[in-house]
Parts: sequence; structure tokens; C-alpha cells
Amino acid sequence: MAEKIFKRKIYERMLRWKKESDGRTALLLKGARRIGKSTVAEEFARQEYESCIIIDFSIADEGVRELFSHISDLNYFFLRLQSLFNVSLYERRSVIVFDEVQLCPSARQAIKHLVKDRRYDYIETGSLLSIKKNVKGIVIPSEETRIAMYPMDYEEFLWAIGKSPACELIKYSYEHLKPLGDAVNREMMRDFRLYMLVGGMPQAVNAYLEANDFSAVDAVKRNILELYVDDFRKIDPSGRASRLFSSIPAELSRNTMRYKVGSVIENATASRLGELLMDMADSMTVNFAHHANDPSVGLPLHADSDCFKMFLTDTGLFVTLVFMDRDYTENEIYRKLLSDKLSTDLGYVYENAIAQMLKSAGNELFYHTFKEDSGRGYEIDFLLSRKDKVCPVEVKSSGYNSHKSLDKFQEKFSARVLRRYLLYTKDIRKDKDILCLPVYMAGLL
Repeated sequence: MAEKIFKRKIYERMLRWKKESDGRTALLLKGARRIGKSTVAEEFARQEYESCIIIDFSIADEGVRELFSHISDLNYFFLRLQSLFNVSLYERRSVIVFDEVQLCPSARQAIKHLVKDRRYDYIETGSLLSIKKNVKGIVIPSEETRIAMYPMDYEEFLWAIGKSPACELIKYSYEHLKPLGDAVNREMMRDFRLYMLVGGMPQAVNAYLEANDFSAVDAVKRNILELYVDDFRKIDPSGRASRLFSSIPAELSRNTMRYKVGSVIENATASRLGELLMDMADSMTVNFAHHANDPSVGLPLHADSDCFKMFLTDTGLFVTLVFMDRDYTENEIYRKLLSDKLSTDLGYVYENAIAQMLKSAGNELFYHTFKEDSGRGYEIDFLLSRKDKVCPVEVKSSGYNSHKSLDKFQEKFSARVLRRYLLYTKDIRKDKDILCLPVYMAGLL
């Protein structure tokens, strides 16, 4: 299967780094495995420089690794490097890519001296978790510009499947509050459900385009999930991290106010597993939404580290994880999900998708729960901080008859609210001061 190179938004950020940094920092692309870091780094190196050397430390031989133990004479170092790769480097016109840099700590440490030399540009790729676990005894370079990379967002997915005009229509509708019409919205929702099923992992998208068969897509996603679970077992041989990861769909489907760690691992609490949960966050395979105890501007100041929800970074992987109780996910299940005819409640799948879209758009994730004097509880699915106020967001997996949580939140915190959003499956409209948006517009908030 030929791997396609997809258009990614991070490319523009890399261009800005190249122009603004002008060799004063290295670029570190951090993110989960299999999201396309290596591909975009190599594509950028080949398109934006006269020459490049790509060092993949997952396959680099001892001769390459040994170079980084002796960098006191940089002239000699660069001559040897060019000879090993048979590539000529040109001052300020060439780049060296350190792919999977966490696998060679001495190369990571060398960045400090290489950047100071300023002869060439440097791009590193790696998993933040793996990088943190391989830094013993080395000096961490401060001369790095770090950019977080995520799976393909919905707009990138539409680009990949050849529906770029839909992106422009969605943006215009959102910016001008213009309804799309029922027929167009139904088509847009079908594309969005396709995105939820396939996801944003480039290999899965490629499999869909090549085979047009959900079983091929499912096989790719299962391989990635097994890779993630294996990684968690390496950092936590007890298996607790992998169990917490695998239980995300079950915990979300319970429709509870938090991820109940104790229901997955007996006698465990979030505070006792603090370091392990931090490792999971660093892996960037999951997104945490923390409870904001006080829903006001400066949400991180009021986040409860022991009260959270956990989502998968990619909703396509989430859907496959839901059905990991069997060897493969049947095409019939995918078809019913795509046509919105599967009987199961899909609210938690939509919630995961919205979390993914908000996170990839640069938002940290927070939610809020509160009770009336009568004891009845309400939940705001997501809270966004805008200007000096907050925007509560409620997610519905269908249409709606009411939005009591948004209404009660407005009553309780009216002075703090800038705008209220309801994300659902119908066309864009306003309900008094509530902006009702189709879920595929979440990334524009």
C-alpha cells in the first residue's frame, strides 16, 4: 500500500519557525506515535532546504550513533556526517532531521552545541513520554522550539478525502451564521461520522482511501492500539496504565461526572496514581479534561487534578477500542454507525470527537458540574476561556428539546458568560442567546 503524503496544518507553523528562528533554535515536533511526525518533518526538509540529512535513530547503525559522543570538533563531526550519508550540507541552507531522537540521548544533548554553531537548521521528532524517559545523565537543551502535533483534524481529513470546498462552506456558514440547509447538513454529518469512524491517523486514512473497506481501516487502527498498549506496558509493567487506557470507552459510556479510577483498578485513587497519569498525558495518546471547580477565567488555576475525564486523542481509535472485545470490528457495525442507525447511544463518541477537535485547535480541556439546592446535578461538557469570560459548551448526539445545563449555568454564573454553545447534529441556528452549531464546527470555536 503506497503511503500518501497528506496536507497538514503544522507545516505552516514549521515555516514560521524557520523564518523567525533563523537557526537560533531547533524545532521539536512532539506527539503520539503514528500521527505523521516523521513524514511531515522529512517532507519539510526536502521541500524547504537545498539539502538535508535524515537520521532515523530507530534504524541508525552504531557508526552514526557514535558520532554524537565526539562533537568537540564540529568541523570534523560535520565532515564525517556528510561522508556517512553521502550528502553535502550548505551553511544556512541545509537541515538535519533527528527522527525518533529519544532513542539517542547523546544526539538530543548535542542539540545545544549544534544550534549554537548555527551552521545548519535542526528538526527533532519524538514522543514526549519517550523523551522524558531517556534523559538520565544528559543536559536537556533549552534551545528548542516545541510544537505539539496531533492526529489529523476534521479540516485536514476533508482535505485528504478530496472535499476541500466543504471546509470553505463550513467556515462561511459559521462566520456569517448562515444555515446550510437540511440536505447539505445531512451530507456534512455523514462526512463527520466518517471522520469519527476512520479517525485522523494518517495510516488509517490512507487505508480508507486505498481500499475503501472499513475492515482494512480497522486492522490499521488495531495495530496502532496494540502499539500504544505495548508502550504503556513498557513504562508500567504492572499493567495499570494499559488498563486505564483500555477502559476509557467504558468509563465515558457510564455517563458519570468523572473517570472513576477505583472502578478500573481496585483500591486505586487518582492521587495515588498521579505520576502514572502524568505519564499517560505525556504520551499524548489521551486527552484529559479536568474539572474546573470555579468556572471563571484562568481555568487552569481552578482545575481539580483528582477529578477528570479521559478521552482518546483520536476518535477513530476510540471507536475501534469500543469493539476490542472481538478480533475485528464488522463492516456492518461501521456501516450502521456511518448511517447513524446503530442502536447504541453514541453520545460518548461525539464527546470524544469534540474533545479531540477542541484540543487540536489549541484549547486545554475543562468541564464543570454543579448542583441545585434540591440536589439535582448538572454538567457543562466543556468550558472555553475567551477574553475575560467563559463559554460553556454542551454536546448532544442528536437534536435537542432542551438545554437545561446551559440554562442553569447562565442563571448561576451570568456575569461570567461571554457566549453559550450547543453542539448537535442539526443545522446552525440561534436559540435566544445560545448559538446552536453542528458538531463539525467545533474546531472553529
